[in-house]
Amino acid sequence: MSNKSLVVITGASSGIGEAAARSFSQAGHPLLLLARRLDRLEALKLPNTICEKVDVTDLDQIKSAVAKAEKQYGPVDCLVNNAGVMLLGLCDTQDPKQWEQMIQVNMMGVLNGIHVVLAGMKERRHGTIMNVSSVAGRKTFPNHAVYCGTKFGVHAFTEQIREEASSYNVRFINIAPGVVETELLSHTTSKEIVSDYQDWKKQMAEPLVSEDIANSMIFAYQQPQRVCIREILICPTKQEK
Repeated sequence: MSNKSLVVITGASSGIGEAAARSFSQAGHPLLLLARRLDRLEALKLPNTICEKVDVTDLDQIKSAVAKAEKQYGPVDCLVNNAGVMLLGLCDTQDPKQWEQMIQVNMMGVLNGIHVVLAGMKERRHGTIMNVSSVAGRKTFPNHAVYCGTKFGVHAFTEQIREEASSYNVRFINIAPGVVETELLSHTTSKEIVSDYQDWKKQMAEPLVSEDIANSMIFAYQQPQRVCIREILICPTKQEK
């Protein structure tokens, strides 16, 4: 049994979430891993880990999973809101259902996680919430209009909730990656947009890998509680925009 605090990671079945799970586990933390693909979570075979099939847009599912993990490992000290979806397209041709999906997962999914754990953190006067946004939450990109809108939203509410929670000694950290080699682009249905994105990515020679983001998370979390790194904007060196 670990003597370190419980860390919860959403979207932990691949990419940044999976890398974060491995990094926090290696640092000795018990984990609650949440994703829709339970088999991928269980295949990680990490010690002191509870894996739950959860849709982050379902508040009750998150509540139930967190209660189960806290019963075994104690209160959540760190939440990594990583689950997200990127569906690129133009607003005159894209299926509006894809907009709704991005808004529900990228914004409501993050807010649901915050809602479940923040009250306890404030009561204990200790805790860290990391919201994985994007460089697309700071500037716009072609075909990214609604995706950017969701990530700009994450930047906005992360900062405001941080201000409201700061007097309770709770940290909020916005993680804003640039181009990372993950499965995120596979969600986009337009073959032309995917092809253009891949060509853009090739210009960078070396996009980030998920472990780069996980390393930044561990660094920020392991700072003394008095230190809040409010935002980490991390991009490939050759990414111009």
